[in-house]
Amino acid sequence: MTEILFVSKPVVPPWNDGSKNLVRDVSGHLERHSSVLMARSGHLGVLSQLLFGRSPDVWHFFFAPNLKASSAARFARAVRGVPSVHTVCSMPAEGVATRELLFADVTVALSQFAYERFVRDGVSESALRVIPPCVPALAEPTPIDRAELRDKHGLPQGVPVWIYPGDLEFGGGAEIALEGLAASNEADTVLLMACRRKTPAADEALSRLRAQARRWGIDSRVRWPGETPHIHELLALSDFVVMVNRLAYAKTDYPLVVLEAMCLGRPVLVAARTPSAELAEVGGALAVEPSGEALAEAVENLSANQDSCRKLGIEARGLATSRFSPRGVAAEYELLYDAVLG
Repeated sequence: MTEILFVSKPVVPPWNDGSKNLVRDVSGHLERHSSVLMARSGHLGVLSQLLFGRSPDVWHFFFAPNLKASSAARFARAVRGVPSVHTVCSMPAEGVATRELLFADVTVALSQFAYERFVRDGVSESALRVIPPCVPALAEPTPIDRAELRDKHGLPQGVPVWIYPGDLEFGGGAEIALEGLAASNEADTVLLMACRRKTPAADEALSRLRAQARRWGIDSRVRWPGETPHIHELLALSDFVVMVNRLAYAKTDYPLVVLEAMCLGRPVLVAARTPSAELAEVGGALAVEPSGEALAEAVENLSANQDSCRKLGIEARGLATSRFSPRGVAAEYELLYDAVLG
């Protein structure tokens, strides 16, 4: 079997990172190729293994392109001549010339949105592929399961529960979730802010958001579980998953938590004109304008039409367990390895 070296951040728990989860799931579902995970960490350690380690048949890189890492990978590839694939786990900020950061024989975009940006930046279409991320199947909760989870987490029965499971610092989704709650006509709605602290700026962002909730008079209806090992339970017990982020910066194009929520059969709302809006095009989510008023209106419309709401959850789960299954995505990568090897 041909050997594929997966070059990424360490593939170890906790499993809360879209890029390393993608490496875990793709490498673990290859059938016709043998996977080897990178044994080193840090830029110098990775470069040393690429330059002096045992040579595999293909190098497969998983990272957000940046000048330092891309230059090191380009140099190692020139020295060793190993065929290479680069999955772009999250896109650079707008305005960055992506063409200068690419180095592999084939670059994989996780969404059509990212693919089209690469093409606009002058990257040859022959050097690009679109292969989506994946998510392992999760058991769909029953109404009894959801009621028990609400009791477990001290949440009231019979009231709407929203969850924002995104970043505090990037994308604007946290602010929009709070704005949506403030604009909602459902006065008993509870919002769970299950947010990760990604950078030192997160603490300042959290203080600012808490102060905003107090100014708007909604602080009694907002819970702040933060980063939690119980995220799947909180997703399962929620009525709506609100990830209306204006930008996808610092996230995979389709965030892992969005795909997990879809797998759990939850109605997911995302922002129009973003990579995640592609999920709405195939029935897996609802795309809305990135504002609190638009979010509140969309949730109220879904709440008023339970058939549409249930259909959205059913279609979301069907899409997550088919198009975004690890086995199917791994099979697409195996075809790509075959093409790269010629």
